[in-house]
Amino acid sequence: MPLSSFARVQLAHLPTPLEPLTRLSQMLGGPRIYIKRDDCTGLAGGGNKTRKLEFLMGDALEKACDFILTAGGLQSNHARQTAAAAAKLGLDCELFLESVPGTPSSDYDRNGNLLLDRLLGAGVQRCPGDGSLLTRMEARAEELRREGRTPYVVPVGGSSGIGALGYADCALELIKQCQAQELEPDHIWMATGSGGTQAGLLAGLALAQSKVPLTGINVSATEEVQKAKLRPVLAETFGLLGLALPDLDDVICDENFYLPGYGIPNEGTLEAIRLLAVSEAILLDPVYSGKAMAGLIARIREGAFSSRDTVVFLHSGGAAALFAYETLL
Repeated sequence: MPLSSFARVQLAHLPTPLEPLTRLSQMLGGPRIYIKRDDCTGLAGGGNKTRKLEFLMGDALEKACDFILTAGGLQSNHARQTAAAAAKLGLDCELFLESVPGTPSSDYDRNGNLLLDRLLGAGVQRCPGDGSLLTRMEARAEELRREGRTPYVVPVGGSSGIGALGYADCALELIKQCQAQELEPDHIWMATGSGGTQAGLLAGLALAQSKVPLTGINVSATEEVQKAKLRPVLAETFGLLGLALPDLDDVICDENFYLPGYGIPNEGTLEAIRLLAVSEAILLDPVYSGKAMAGLIARIREGAFSSRDTVVFLHSGGAAALFAYETLL
């Protein structure tokens, strides 16, 4: 089924830029690095979830829903963009946000995305980090139904087949931009968390019959756990588009850069954030893009790429979270 067959609302500033990281490439002495600026999608600070929300909110409106529920960590970029999408469309919104052990406490508990969630008018339910987010959210949805409301539950990270369609579309957009700039990328590099962005990109590359390899840098889990999260999203996304499901053994989920855990930047992450800021005036985030860039920098230093290679790095946004990490930065 073509992407145009699915309900969609316009929320993002598209296409996002594809631009060279000239100074960083020179400093690293490795491949030519280009960056796909999905931090510039425009919705309340931008980020990758806006593409997913175009399809998720389209689905919600098509089903006449009037109350949006979603969940994530306390500094969730996804929650902030969901709150923004709901505000823009005149829908009520409630966020279920859990504490993340090991994160800096003072700013993390009140600044960054959490501040913006409240500014955007979302209700915030703070939850313990005990794995109860989905149960609490579903219970709230049932309560709303009894009150005569029509809730729409957006999965964590917007990572469903419907949400991942946003990144199938992004892959097609990226391919057009590469053709216009006469680029032939040898690799696409990204952060992978809840799995929807990676699943969508893989689906879009399959639609375009592109063989460019895609590496996901895990931000929260081992390869085994990450692929277990990715498997159902891949199946749903490829099923919606009528595509043959790829072999999961061929999907790259690199586990070498996520420790000490979700939401906790390591030294490589902090170096990557500082390096991109001073070399390219681009702000990465401490949870996703910082870890993915740390992985790319490490692989370049190990000699994984030649100077003739071209790598496209997907910037998934999240700079608002920097303000919650002031003590580390």
